[in-house]
Amino acid sequence: MGYAAMMDRTTLDSSTLASAAFDTATGLLVLEFCSGALYRYCSVPASLYHDLLAADSKGRFFNRFIRDRFPTTLVAPPTAPKTI
Repeated sequence: MGYAAMMDRTTLDSSTLASAAFDTATGLLVLEFCSGALYRYCSVPASLYHDLLAADSKGRFFNRFIRDRFPTTLVAPPTAPKTI
């Protein structure tokens, strides 16, 4: 996981996003989804990260302002659902 593991994560109250971390020096945004998937988004403005944290709906904000708008790297795929 490397660099993303060293960043402080903020737990999010969202049915879509589990946590977010941001590096102001590089504009690197790391989002952990409730599915377990972990993505890195490059060149994200700090103001957009703060707006995400303040948004009433984190998932809606992500879909409108972040998804498909920044260079993205999948860090970890979604985790498989647990079976009994």
